[in-house]
Amino acid sequence: MEKLKITNEWDKVFPKSDKVNHKKVTFHNRFGIELVADMYWPKVGNKFPAIACCGAFGAVKEQHSGLYAQTMAERGFLTIAFDPSFTGESGGMPRYVASPDINTEDFQAAVDFLSVQDNVNAEQVSIIGICGWGGLALNAAAIDTRIKATVCITSYNMSRVNHNGYFDSNDADAVYQMKEALNAQRSVDYKNGAYELGGGVAETIPADAPDFVKGYHAYYKTPRGYHPRSLNSNGGWNKTSALSFINTPQHVFAGEIRNAVLLIHGANAHSRYFSEDMFKLLQGDNKELLIIPNADHCDLYDGGENKCIPFDKIETFIRKNI
Repeated sequence: MEKLKITNEWDKVFPKSDKVNHKKVTFHNRFGIELVADMYWPKVGNKFPAIACCGAFGAVKEQHSGLYAQTMAERGFLTIAFDPSFTGESGGMPRYVASPDINTEDFQAAVDFLSVQDNVNAEQVSIIGICGWGGLALNAAAIDTRIKATVCITSYNMSRVNHNGYFDSNDADAVYQMKEALNAQRSVDYKNGAYELGGGVAETIPADAPDFVKGYHAYYKTPRGYHPRSLNSNGGWNKTSALSFINTPQHVFAGEIRNAVLLIHGANAHSRYFSEDMFKLLQGDNKELLIIPNADHCDLYDGGENKCIPFDKIETFIRKNI
């Protein structure tokens, strides 16, 4: 098993809370990959409901998932924010690759871990997924009946956006040309014995860049959210990572989810259509779609200037449904 490099000093992009306990933990998924997480729990109490947090896609636990985890711990939950397989401090080779199967399993492995902790009520486990991990959280909820409540924040369906492009703009020829380019890259990578990275958020962006590109830059490339282990802040995923998503649709069985789901999205987010379309797939009166006024995609990473993350609603929803 590969030796993990775990940082013990506080290196988050958000301040450390004096209201909760914190430590690093590890757990494994059923593919044998060791995952690293930050655990947060209240200073008072012996048994807690639990939440596993992850995302955004290409982020690390020192960014927004950690902020959500620490805040929910302040509200009485035992939480973990984990790095997905192949990224951050977690294990897995090659590095910087994503998979709808393995990454859905990462959420389930987090539930495995939480369910056996002595200070966790195993019947009260929930998950929070952000951005592409919001879509993967919904994927996990469709298979894992142990997840009592699922909260999807500013969600992407990574299979859909990789295949169809932003705003479903790819036609059949564009999809085929993309497959040709990605498979040609596989040959190059194999010949070179290394996986070429696609690049994260650009160092500089033109003045006429779309607003959502400017939003990503304002988070990932500035002190607001930059982190040296974040793919989005640095070299990005390997170029061929998109292939498995292109060929594996997500949310095919979302209509089978019986436990509670809350989808939260910004009214001004370019990605809003993902949550709205996900919501159409869900069945039952324990499903909600919440649109936050005047918020864009990245505002829900850390609250933005208006501190718009609806933590009260998230807490109320989870407690009602666990």
